[in-house]
Amino acid sequence: MNVFVYHTPELTPIDPLPDCAVVIDVLRATTTIATVLDRGGAAVQAFSDIDELLAASESWNADKRLRAGERGGATVEGCDCGNSPLEYTAEVVRGRRLFLSTTNGTRALERVADASTVLTAALVNRQAVVEYIAKTQPETVALVGSGWQGGYALEDTVCAGAILEGLLSATGMKLSEIAANDEAVASVALYRQWHDRLDDLMRVATHGQRLLRLDADRLDIAYCAELDTIATVPIQSERSVLVAAS
Repeated sequence: MNVFVYHTPELTPIDPLPDCAVVIDVLRATTTIATVLDRGGAAVQAFSDIDELLAASESWNADKRLRAGERGGATVEGCDCGNSPLEYTAEVVRGRRLFLSTTNGTRALERVADASTVLTAALVNRQAVVEYIAKTQPETVALVGSGWQGGYALEDTVCAGAILEGLLSATGMKLSEIAANDEAVASVALYRQWHDRLDDLMRVATHGQRLLRLDADRLDIAYCAELDTIATVPIQSERSVLVAAS
């Protein structure tokens, strides 16, 4: 198994595509996706464009859909919800399809949508993703950070490092055997430095600070920093549509 880490969608090569692409947007899209599916949401359909989201969701009964749009950390007008995972209780999401568009995470999903297997990961479902990869044994894995408007995001890299650390334990491989680029090695170093202070890292990270300045609920950051609290693995069932892996 060869594991690559890429900091942004723009830095992620698509020729060739990896056997397994894992999209990461800890603050907050992939944390929200894992939460929605874990709490009984039927599916999450991702869009990079808000107008496309609104058009596609029109054909669904209002009681079977939720529209979630976020730009710059704020909820988009015309949508039911934003990108806070805390909005998505079981009562809100059960049996519904979430139509989702965010600043960064949905762009990353679009970048690797044609890979054989596409998963999403966050800190909250890190171990579940590790176990899925260890079981299926793809030859090449790309851990794709969503970044922030084309730039590096600290929280996505620490999540990639957490996944790699889990794979080291699950496979018994050495870092030199599994890490396929320098970014992968660096992500593990970052995780080892911060593994017991992930909430602190989120608050140091520029995106975490940005959310706090926007008056985003501080509980969002604490929730997104939790490790291994969700056992659901979101997997792409058709292009840009994610369901809980069986």
